[in-house]
Amino acid sequence: MNNNPNKKRALVIGGSMAGMLAARVLSEHYDEVLVVDKDDFPDKPGNRPGTPQAYHPHRLLPRGKLILESLFPGWQDDLLAQGAFAKEGKRIRSVSVYGTMEVIDRKDAGASRALLEWVIRHRLQAISNVRFVNGQEATGLLMDSGGTKVTGVTIRERGKTTQPATIEADLVLDASGRSSKLVKWLQALGYLVPEPERLKASLGYSTRYYRIPPHVAEQWSVIVTESVPAKGIGTAVFGPVEHDTAEVVLYYAGGKRYPTTDAGLYEQELAALLDPSIAELLQACEPLGPPRGYRVPECFRQRFERMERWPSGLLVMGDALCNFDPIYGQGITVAAIEAELLAAQLRERRTRPQPFFEREAIRRMQEAIDPAWWLTAVADLCWPGVEYTGSHSREGIAFAQNYFELYRKQAVGKPDMELFGKYMMMNGLLLSPRALLNAEAVRAVLAADATGEGERLLAEIAMKDRDHQLEQFLERTIPAGSYK
Repeated sequence: MNNNPNKKRALVIGGSMAGMLAARVLSEHYDEVLVVDKDDFPDKPGNRPGTPQAYHPHRLLPRGKLILESLFPGWQDDLLAQGAFAKEGKRIRSVSVYGTMEVIDRKDAGASRALLEWVIRHRLQAISNVRFVNGQEATGLLMDSGGTKVTGVTIRERGKTTQPATIEADLVLDASGRSSKLVKWLQALGYLVPEPERLKASLGYSTRYYRIPPHVAEQWSVIVTESVPAKGIGTAVFGPVEHDTAEVVLYYAGGKRYPTTDAGLYEQELAALLDPSIAELLQACEPLGPPRGYRVPECFRQRFERMERWPSGLLVMGDALCNFDPIYGQGITVAAIEAELLAAQLRERRTRPQPFFEREAIRRMQEAIDPAWWLTAVADLCWPGVEYTGSHSREGIAFAQNYFELYRKQAVGKPDMELFGKYMMMNGLLLSPRALLNAEAVRAVLAADATGEGERLLAEIAMKDRDHQLEQFLERTIPAGSYK
């Protein structure tokens, strides 16, 4: 219960990264912020049951790092103080069918999901009006008498069958992840919820930890061996984290094959990829246990902004709104983008209060995360067996796949660092896909292709007026997103 009616309270369901980012933003606009989570959080960095994928690698894309720095200044220094791997000056190596690229990393910290969560949670716990309510599971929404406004949640101690208790709140934000029950709760209250967009990726990854010797730690920030989906060849990533250890992940999509969890076969499978350099490097490293697998049948994007009715007092963020193929590292960064948009909406609300604030916030979040969802679909649909049902044009996705192949041949094969840099910034969610897929850029890349493939792609689009036709096609099929 809220014993002080003049005290404004926000309640966040889920102490995930998305939930903590939301709580940080809400703390500037509400007198009290409660973070309700079914887990009891560890006193020191460690995995917890509520994040079954926490054992596996997590990373922040460049845009996510910038947003985290604005919300938690010096957070990377906190990671380094807790033993995270110092990446500055180490080499980043990426191997693909287009060639090999190496660059030197800037200031950055390699950390496990457990350490990252612990550092951010520690920061959040130091904010006086934020409180964690641990070991409690949200079981439903409280509504006003008219059934149009969420006024709180019902909770129950995890694992108990006792009568639920209630917590009142002026705003409830669901950040409970893939396992969110929000759709069922809304349907039970009589709301019509659209079918989500689905990316049936049938993906699997297998992670193993290694103790790394000093000469390896001194050289490498990350090594990526990219997949060749048409040939069923998987992806592998080597990345040092805290305390002289490294995470190695092996990945496939499409459901035709899943990576091994057999300790005796793991390095053999790594050696059979496009490039054997990770397997060769591991000969100098000590395994710290067997590989552990994780599978995701599908990724989905809820389209709550399309509902005819949406209750006031309710928001949703993170994987509960849209979740991604983990191999591209988009999840935490997208949650950070959503938090940044939420902050902007709350500031705007102070000066220009408007009805349906929550619905507009969700609409703006969808606009902002659209490029990340599209990029996931473009990449995953290269794998045979992956299926997509959603609003993005399959014609545009197919064009982008072919275009990016020619683009990367030029960027990596020459190499052309300007093209390569733009490609990395797009995947880091710093540049819109339109920065690479506008008429001028497309014509330049396709004209430089000596194989004739570029002309063929243009011919498929163009009729009589090539330039005009191309511009229309790109505007219709390529997402612009919301970028600062």
